Amino acid sequence: MSDNMEMGITREDAFNLLKEHLKNEKLIAHCLATEAIMRALAQKFGEDESIWGLAGLLHDLDYELTGEDSSTHGEETAKVLIEIGVSPVIIDVIRKHNAEGLGLERTTVFEHALTCAETITGLIVATALVYPDKKIASVKPKSILKRMKTPHFARAVSRERIGECEKAGIELNEFVDLSLQAMSEISEELGL
Repeated sequence: MSDNMEMGITREDAFNLLKEHLKNEKLIAHCLATEAIMRALAQKFGEDESIWGLAGLLHDLDYELTGEDSSTHGEETAKVLIEIGVSPVIIDVIRKHNAEGLGLERTTVFEHALTCAETITGLIVATALVYPDKKIASVKPKSILKRMKTPHFARAVSRERIGECEKAGIELNEFVDLSLQAMSEISEELGL
């Protein structure tokens, strides 16, 4: 567990910052889901859950400002986080979750983990929403894996980015299980 000095921000302050910059509840839920998956991945890899969780929580801080503009998404977040003294490690991984748009390259386990974690949230939510109760608790890993192979289902969700879990060092089946479990644990916060 990191101390706040190492991270440059507390989890509480990070969440308040997120709510200050994002008003869309679904986007905030996406960031919370990403945080949960990142914490679970950190635990699996023996990494710092606080640092990985904060990267997940803050990765889309600038989304309402930059939207679909991939040439600025991540950079605006970096500016905000640099100004308040957040760890460069967290800032760098947040920038690289949009490596394609910013002309960067993902090379570390942490970078690949954030990319696949933030992407799979969309597939899990879309899967939950086709169930009658619209609850994550009803979703089974095999259902997510089946829908991954269906290109027209949640077509905006990049299967390639989810597949980066293997570059992070976790097989797809295990990654789906871990992600679903992590999101299930905060299902009330997610409204699912």
